[in-house]
Amino acid sequence: MGTSEEDYNFVFKVVLIGESGVGKTNLLSRFTRNEFNHDSRTTIGVEFSTRTIMVGDALVKAQIWDTAGLERYRAITSAYYRGAVGALLVFDITKHQTYDVVERWLKELYDHAEATIVVMLVGNKTDLAQAREVPTEEAKMYADNNGLLFVETSALDSTNVELAFETVLKDIFNKVQKQKQKSPLDNKVVLSAENPNGVSASPTEGKRACCLNL
Repeated sequence: MGTSEEDYNFVFKVVLIGESGVGKTNLLSRFTRNEFNHDSRTTIGVEFSTRTIMVGDALVKAQIWDTAGLERYRAITSAYYRGAVGALLVFDITKHQTYDVVERWLKELYDHAEATIVVMLVGNKTDLAQAREVPTEEAKMYADNNGLLFVETSALDSTNVELAFETVLKDIFNKVQKQKQKSPLDNKVVLSAENPNGVSASPTEGKRACCLNL
């Protein structure tokens, strides 16, 4: 887009959650760097990557956080979820056991994140459709019944990866715009509990991840 990485209007923190091996890291690398790593060895430690995209008439810097293997040890802390305004809950369509624990992941997310967080259920690895164990209709019904967005993706061949992240970011952006409309006098949004007066929506120094307060 010919824009500096530091030239943006909003920062939205989005977390990736789900069982180990479902493809969270490759979804992250496909969206932020258009890369896919066939080496499935798990890395340890929380990491994040960023990508700036246009959402509506604003430049949004997406800060995408990856558990990077910590979920294997149930070691994800509340700090991982703090400040997140979006989440992709990922399961592997070829391994029903990764779908069976979606409810536990959802509970953990809601225990630690803001109630207004935008959540998308993501069935990954559609490139392995011949080995599918989780029917699309089953997962979509679960998402509908729990107020979640839903999409199926393939980090390997890029199917719907852009769509997944952009849909979540647009939903977050729309919530921010609605919040601004509720406070038209100062034209600001609440970005964090530590800064209750919010930060101007125009590019400024010291931008922070946006926390919705609807």
